[in-house]
Formats: sequence, structure tokens, C-alpha cells
Amino acid sequence: MSQESAIDFAERKRTLREQAHANRRDQDRKDELSREIVARFMQLPEYAAAQTVMFYVDVRTEVRTRHDLQTALDSGKKIVVPWCLDGELELFHLENMDELEVGMYKILEPRSELREVEAKSVAVEALDLVMVPGVAFDRRGARMGHGKGYYDKLLQHARADAPLVALAFECQLFPEIPTESHDIFMDKILTERETYTGRGRS
Repeated sequence: MSQESAIDFAERKRTLREQAHANRRDQDRKDELSREIVARFMQLPEYAAAQTVMFYVDVRTEVRTRHDLQTALDSGKKIVVPWCLDGELELFHLENMDELEVGMYKILEPRSELREVEAKSVAVEALDLVMVPGVAFDRRGARMGHGKGYYDKLLQHARADAPLVALAFECQLFPEIPTESHDIFMDKILTERETYTGRGRS
């Protein structure tokens, strides 16, 4: 990619990211729509088949998951949530909502005294199903995050047979997300309106 095209590529991503953030901020009925989207996730055959499932814990205006984590915990599955350590996502086996506390940036995270407990640490390869957040998507399954690459680094180690399912409001979908060769595509994107089948990692 030439320097000029690289600048154009970065500018396209920046513009899309800003528009997606604005769309998501302006989305009304966030709680209601989020409950619908998360319910659809838990009705997937992939969810029924999975033993170990990663849920993200919503931040700011993302599709909200925290209201449904207790339902997931009650399902008998092993529920895993990510948290950030030195620019990397670590995985934590969540057994009770009391194990979470409000950390930096008002993000719900595992309580500090539990983070070093070895039995609570989960390898990404153990996940049977991965719920993925994002800022913007297209119907091919292309995803745009916040630009820091946390999820890209995590997802490249997920098992090939562990579906990557993104949750999004319909307003976060665009005709095309600019991608590079290393970008990871989702297997499915769930919105309040549709289930989109993505390209996946094939």
C-alpha cells in the first residue's frame, strides 16, 4: 500500500468510525433493543451447543450485555469475560456478578483481588463461542473496533471451530468496511433486525 493510499485508507476508517459512534450514541431504546439482541444470541444453535462462552461486558454505547449476564450464568454454561491488561485482553471465568467491579473508565471488570487467581484464568483456545463487540460492521462480517487491536490479537488465537458472533445495532452497519489482509471477519452479526452471515475466517 503506497503512502498516499495508506493515508486515504486511514481517513476512510476514521470517518466511518466517527459516523458509527455518532449513530450508536443517537440510538434510542438501547436497553430494550440490547435485550432483544442478546436474547437472539442465547437462542442460537451455536449457543446451545457451546459449553464455554465468552460474553463481552458492554462499554459506553455498545449493545448492552450486563443485564443478561446473570441469565447466562444461570444457564449452566461456563461464562468467560475479557478484561484488559497492558494492552492485551485476558479472559476471566465469571461465576457470580459480585466478582465484577467498576474499574477505570467506568468499565465493569473482574475484581482486582481475583485477577491473579489461576483457576479464574481461561485460555482463548478453550472458548466454544465468542461474542464480539465492535464500532462498525458490514454485511460480509468485516469489523471495525476502536483501533487499538485488542480484539484482533485475541481472536486470531480462537479455535477455527469456535464461531465469532458480533452484536450490533442496525445503525452500526455500513455498505463496506475498509479491510486489510490480516483483518478477521465475523461468522455472524446479530442486530435488532437481522442475523447476517459473515465470511468468517475461511
